[in-house]
Amino acid sequence: MNILALDTAAAVLSAALSTEAGVWYFEADCGLRHGELLMGAVDRLLDGAGIESADLDLAACMKGPGSFTGLRIAFAAVKGLSLSLGIPMVSVPTLDCMAAPWDSWPGIVLPVMDAKKGRFYAALYRGGQRLGAYMDAPPEELIAALGAAGPGEGPALLTGPAARLALEKLGRRTPGGFFVDPGENR
Repeated sequence: MNILALDTAAAVLSAALSTEAGVWYFEADCGLRHGELLMGAVDRLLDGAGIESADLDLAACMKGPGSFTGLRIAFAAVKGLSLSLGIPMVSVPTLDCMAAPWDSWPGIVLPVMDAKKGRFYAALYRGGQRLGAYMDAPPEELIAALGAAGPGEGPALLTGPAARLALEKLGRRTPGGFFVDPGENR
């Protein structure tokens, strides 16, 4: 199965292509240039895999939260491919994708995105399962949600594009502290 996945929810544009022969990946910290770079990235992935767009079986993108304009760009691209190629499309919650690589973390996983005005898009996960609703919350609500989730084994893990910002806002007020995803150095 040939699957194309696009993520334009944040400043980093990510595109991936999975085929039986392997996985191809493109990433660029492009700020507000997603629309300019997206289809070129898709073309490079297809060329790298040696397939045509007609060979795609599924197209996917992030559902949000994230940049409203960024999300629309990927949705439009995936919807266009879906309609023109007659293939299914799926959208996946952004926070679920950010938490997924950490499903074996022994404590709470907290993916965060900057929602501006002192708020964060976030959700709590343990063992790969979301513990409650998606949140658009100020730091105080995140601290309360962490307390209500109960202690995990070890520190909570912050991941996502606002991990460092969240650490500044939450770190000293949360018992047990945090570990920050080392991949979130942006």
